[in-house]
Amino acid sequence: MADGQEILDRIRALVEEEKALREQRAADQIAGEEERSRLASLEVELDQCWDLLRQRRALRAAGKDQSEAAVRPPSEVEGYIG
Repeated sequence: MADGQEILDRIRALVEEEKALREQRAADQIAGEEERSRLASLEVELDQCWDLLRQRRALRAAGKDQSEAAVRPPSEVEGYIG
């Protein structure tokens, strides 16, 4: 992901997909392991995107190059308490 706007666009797309899946599940249109797996995957990717955006903002605030920010592994971002 190259810049903050691209990250925000990806977050919006992920949130829309998550919302659609949850609405379909609520309407009993889909159910099962595949849906749960995709929702879990969406949540992890969202956490990674938010973390990357925070890293970029922190680097910018410190006067450093934002491109130094990197996507962290799920095991690291999933351990955060927000």
